[in-house]
Amino acid sequence: MKLEYKWTVLVNTTIGMLMAAINQTIVLISLPAIFSGLHVDPLGPGQSNLLLWMLMGYSAVTTVLLVTFGRIADIFGRVRIYNLGFVVFTVGSLLCALTPSVGTTGAIELIAFRMLQGVGGACLFANSIALLTDAFPAHQRGLSLGINQIAFIAGNIVGVVLGGILAAVNWRLDFLISVPVGVVGTVWAYRALHEIGKRQAQPIDWLGNVTFAGGLFALMFGLTEALTPYGNQAMGWSNPLVVLVMAAGVILLAAFAVVETRVRYPLFDLALFRIRGFLFGNIAAFLFSLARGGLQFMFIIWLQGIWLPLHGVAYANTPLQAGIDMMPLILGFVVCGPLGGWLSDRYGSRVLATGGILVTGLAAALFMTLPANFNLTLFDAYLALMGAGMGFFSAPNTSQIMGSVPATHRGSAAGMRSMVLNAGMTASQAIFFTIVIASLSHNLGPALENGAGQAGLPPALAHGIASLPPGAAIFAAMLGYDPISHLIPASSLANLSPAIVARITDPHFFAGLLAQPFVDGIRVALLVCVAMCAIAGVTSALRGSDRRRRAAAQVPIGDVGVGGEALAQAR
Repeated sequence: MKLEYKWTVLVNTTIGMLMAAINQTIVLISLPAIFSGLHVDPLGPGQSNLLLWMLMGYSAVTTVLLVTFGRIADIFGRVRIYNLGFVVFTVGSLLCALTPSVGTTGAIELIAFRMLQGVGGACLFANSIALLTDAFPAHQRGLSLGINQIAFIAGNIVGVVLGGILAAVNWRLDFLISVPVGVVGTVWAYRALHEIGKRQAQPIDWLGNVTFAGGLFALMFGLTEALTPYGNQAMGWSNPLVVLVMAAGVILLAAFAVVETRVRYPLFDLALFRIRGFLFGNIAAFLFSLARGGLQFMFIIWLQGIWLPLHGVAYANTPLQAGIDMMPLILGFVVCGPLGGWLSDRYGSRVLATGGILVTGLAAALFMTLPANFNLTLFDAYLALMGAGMGFFSAPNTSQIMGSVPATHRGSAAGMRSMVLNAGMTASQAIFFTIVIASLSHNLGPALENGAGQAGLPPALAHGIASLPPGAAIFAAMLGYDPISHLIPASSLANLSPAIVARITDPHFFAGLLAQPFVDGIRVALLVCVAMCAIAGVTSALRGSDRRRRAAAQVPIGDVGVGGEALAQAR
């Protein structure tokens, strides 16, 4: 019976993880169809916030609520909160598909419904790992977590491709497709899953929840708003609102740390960080997520905005093709994720996880050697190598983190681990976007003006093209838009010779001008990735052995306390 039940848990949680992960990226490729269906121009004045929150609102809400739902699951039951996640996610998906309004109102409604999806996603993400840790014995845990983590990474990549395919029919299908999966998953989970983990009958730490969720959301809000232009500046880091909310976020998180040391039943027992495997495993996860979290967006922009147009692919077709070209990343992960988990069950986590980080850093260094118009075979090989590194890191690191904590804290520990990963990815996107946009701010304008002049455009039009904000160039590339159509009015095109019109509307034209400034920026971002991987690798190597991890898992936490001989075991 136990053998049958653990595989039931694995299949159900993998479906839940896959569904929630797909919806993190399903809008990335389908944004042009979504905004067209809502009759909104995302590159119009003042509309960039809608674009960013459509992309990041789901992840922001999920990140904020992961620890809260993990802790609530420790109190009320992990299966119960996991099942609730299926219900909320399914309702949110249905509301997204049925978004009633159009225009800015419709976009705001869709963003709100996406955030409701994020609430359900937080319940699923926070508890799937804990359920697997409860169901599988230690000698099989790495393999099960490896398969589950494949669903997360695969979902992010599959979402990119699936979103483009469905949006070509109707953008509402991007959300409607999750409804039958959610209904089946909900019914199956309620019928098949039952509580086998240890629960704690304790009151909810309301003050800890408010300070933690408020502080984290303020940081997520600030990071998102910082990517939008402010005044004459390409980004909003100097926006007083951004500075204020991020400062408030830091203050609230500091207050959270103080509160957690003074309440009897904290949201998150900070004593868990005294367990070496848990502490260094989470630090390595955060740094690794920070190193590679924004790279997927950068590679998609590289493909959509430069490589594919240079090879004659029309802008309208670049989003879906870019998603397909990213598949080697998932291939590397699919092969090495379960393999890494299986090997970690037998030989320990530290060497595999550390090696996975270093392999990813090596792949990032290899990407730095590619020109703007690269060889696609090399690009695919480096993607597969990066996916392999991610696979070798993910399952062993997760297995050690979850195996190092007492059974009564697995829900909050899983929530903290997932929060660390999501926060790292959000911060990574902000960092990489900032680096690339800063580079474009210096180099893109002159390149556009010189290229437009050489193409035969009158000085006034050439200067107008050169005024394109670098953020708009990035977002246009991400959306598969030709920025020229937004920069030169149709009336102006009518006054140009057919030869000039043909030259500047060819996909090669803008892609060729954007290529070198963008590659200069992404090389700096890749260098940061390599440095972060090196630091993460050192941190991972300090995590301690699996023998110490197993000893730490027996250490009592919370009311019993961590101290004396028990703490020595944990260390």
